[in-house]
Amino acid sequence: MDFRVLGCHGGESPKHQCPAFMLDGRVCLDAGSITNMLSLEEQQKIEAVLVSHAHVDHVRDLAMLADTRTQQGGPPLTIASTPGTLRVLKRHFFNDKLWPDFSKIPNAENRTIIFRTLKPEKTTEVAGLNVTPVLVDHTVEAAALIVGDGKTSVAYSGDTGPTERLWEVLSERDDLSALLMEVAFPNEQQRLACDSGHHTPETLELELRKLAPKLRDLPVLLFHIKPVFQQVVERELAKIRARNNTILQIGDEYVL
Repeated sequence: MDFRVLGCHGGESPKHQCPAFMLDGRVCLDAGSITNMLSLEEQQKIEAVLVSHAHVDHVRDLAMLADTRTQQGGPPLTIASTPGTLRVLKRHFFNDKLWPDFSKIPNAENRTIIFRTLKPEKTTEVAGLNVTPVLVDHTVEAAALIVGDGKTSVAYSGDTGPTERLWEVLSERDDLSALLMEVAFPNEQQRLACDSGHHTPETLELELRKLAPKLRDLPVLLFHIKPVFQQVVERELAKIRARNNTILQIGDEYVL
């Protein structure tokens, strides 16, 4: 799979963009920074957005992506996530108050977006890719997403603090090519990280020890660092030994 970083930070500035990643030019993981990073032609090629959870920094660009898709025409955009996240998006986002309900626009027979339910730990085909969500520990319902093309797969943690089930599921797989893992705050902000359901380098290191020995050299692609703390978090991450860790940057591209 071709993998492209559109945004990879836990906040926004001219040099930082909220989380959004593209697979094969047609499926996005989260929607924190899609429309401000892609041309109209690139946006039109998106078939689905896989949403880890409903926090605004991960769903914001669903709004303008849907609006532009209505004008462009073409097949509906699939928004896929777990039941709790879809309920939030329908009730509080695409609710004809905060933003139009594009699942009814232009009409019931010709919808701009369609919602697709992903059941935890069940594999669903979305836009030709196999998607398996695994619930993780955050302040709202949130899921890691394991996405594969039949040959290889990538795991995306979404937002999470220390968790258990994800590591058990990952350790059972033989096709993983990379793990996208969040880390947000420096170690001195551990209380804030715990309260908000995020990682520090210290808790990240403890979590990575839960990976099975066969995954010891799995590439770990780190994202969601808060811009205010970026320099100190990067210094602390550099002290984590014996891991194949890389801090993602906007515009990075990989073949996974």
